[in-house]
Amino acid sequence: MAALTTLELLYVAASVALSLSGLTMVAFAANAYLQTEHREMLFLSLGFSIVVAAAIATTVSAFAQNFENAILLLTVNYAITTVGYLFILGSVVYRAD
Repeated sequence: MAALTTLELLYVAASVALSLSGLTMVAFAANAYLQTEHREMLFLSLGFSIVVAAAIATTVSAFAQNFENAILLLTVNYAITTVGYLFILGSVVYRAD
């Protein structure tokens, strides 16, 4: 295994930072859901879980494929991330009556 380049290390660091901050949001939202049972907190938690999963999967796939098929990889990432953001958007728009 070759040593990682500076750019690859920055990519991994950014992915780790995104994942950790996203997982923090998941924990906060899940905790809020457990305390309040507000459905919007569940949507928020699911949305950030999907965004984090997309980030982790993209990073792992990029290294596994030696950064080939970048267009396909980014397209799949954007599609999955968009689904996550739709859940996040739903958590903001949703009103429990």
